Amino acid sequence: MEPERRRYRTSLRPPSPSSVTPREWTLALSLSVLLGMLLYLGASRIIAGRLGFPLDDAWIHQTYARNLAVYGQWSFTPGQPSTGSTAPLWTLLLALGYLLGIPFRLWTYGLGALTLVGTALLAARMGRHLFPDYPPAPWIAGLFCAVEWHLVWAAASGMETALFTFFSLLFLERALLWTTTPGRRRRRGMGSGQPQRRSSSSPRGLPLLGGLLILIRPEGIGLVALVVLLLAWTQWRQRRPLGRPLLTFAAILVLVLSPYLLFNLWVTGRPWPNTFYAKQAEYAVLFARFSFLTRLVRVALAPWTGAQVLLVPGFLYTLARLLRAALRGDLRAQRGLLPPLWAASLLLVYAWRLPVTYQHGRYQMPTIPIFLLYGVVGTLALLHRGAPGGKESKPGRQRLSWVLKRSLFLSLILLALLFWVVGAYRYGQDVAFIEGEMVTVAQWLNTHTAPEARIAVHDIGAIGYFTRRPLLDLAGLITPEVIPFIRDEARLADWLVQQQADYLVTFPSWYPQLVRDPRWRLVYQTETAITRQMGGDNMAVYQALRPDE
Repeated sequence: MEPERRRYRTSLRPPSPSSVTPREWTLALSLSVLLGMLLYLGASRIIAGRLGFPLDDAWIHQTYARNLAVYGQWSFTPGQPSTGSTAPLWTLLLALGYLLGIPFRLWTYGLGALTLVGTALLAARMGRHLFPDYPPAPWIAGLFCAVEWHLVWAAASGMETALFTFFSLLFLERALLWTTTPGRRRRRGMGSGQPQRRSSSSPRGLPLLGGLLILIRPEGIGLVALVVLLLAWTQWRQRRPLGRPLLTFAAILVLVLSPYLLFNLWVTGRPWPNTFYAKQAEYAVLFARFSFLTRLVRVALAPWTGAQVLLVPGFLYTLARLLRAALRGDLRAQRGLLPPLWAASLLLVYAWRLPVTYQHGRYQMPTIPIFLLYGVVGTLALLHRGAPGGKESKPGRQRLSWVLKRSLFLSLILLALLFWVVGAYRYGQDVAFIEGEMVTVAQWLNTHTAPEARIAVHDIGAIGYFTRRPLLDLAGLITPEVIPFIRDEARLADWLVQQQADYLVTFPSWYPQLVRDPRWRLVYQTETAITRQMGGDNMAVYQALRPDE
């Protein structure tokens, strides 16, 4: 056993052990996810009139996946290799559904639901590892994850967000488990109560998980770097050699990533996908408009929109307790700082390079399970401080504690359910927007343009999936040559003429100068009412005017 001073405790005891078994908790989490998915998809059917996806980017993944399954090509347009997919592992999973002949919507929604169940279970498992002295809290946090509206939205979005969240937690959980299992024959795990096998000198499974995490989203490299530092520190503290484990880690990581990186280098001369560079160029204007502190505040607040805002005091309390114990040399507390450190670093990176919070803070969503877990643990600990039998057991404080505890629990439940329902409504609106604009325009193009017509468009997802026309991508995903002048409308106009574009498809407010160029004339515009209700303008199609016209 470790010395008592090295064991992290809240210095509080749980009021009573949970009477619900892990199997019952798992069933509750799974049913909650299933109910949430049905609620969100039902909202889509009612509001949009059909099932779909709330982002055009989801159709980009579907297009890559379909072309990979049908043509055996990593391309958006058949015959033209492309590096526009930021999440190749997600694309591969989607392609598997096409190969198996499963309806793509059913397969995509199913993958999202499975990853959300896995996220909830991993949040609970990590909590049991890190906070073994408070058994109910991790399961409550897992249940919170299962119904948190951002996470349900992400699971039904058709995007890689839910998968990235799941793999981030899995990677963290495996890293924390390895670093707390020294090289002894038998040792109890982090509060799991189960004996662990002898730990190897090199955590071979971690670099594989790390490579897969980066293949889901490039931002995963930040978490991998943090875990490498943790492993090196653990080896040093246990007075083991550093060279072999780190070299093994690096070798396996390179082996996993090299095919994708080499493909990108072969196609574009850059190691990362086009989206990685295009997004930063497109939103570079935000760097001049807002200070870094302003960007950081906006990005950091995005994950707290919901019932979890009531957990902020508990989250801060947990961090304070961990920091205090870590400074005293508590190893468990030091390792327990890794998840919030990663969440903070991810938000910092986004504030620095991609300071956007659209689509309900989609890029920040993977941090939510960490905030929920630490917030629930700290909130329950704070409430227990005033519980009967504690230091603050005077009758007046007992009564106040009773009222506060039940009021907080009731508020959390009601707010979580409220945002769950409101999130479903927003999901339905988002799907209605994509279906009414991008999909509707794609159908019009199929009917009114020639198969060889060259179409310039900013959002290529649904249009690329349904039309299969030659596309010029104004966002730079499949035409990276536009990235250097992605926001320069004058240069874009000249470039479109050089490329002999036949049609331009965009929202007029996105390119106000370009759509007023006399070389283009308006030939079609959608009439989707929900877009105008949301404060936007309808997507329009402009035809190029040739000199002889």
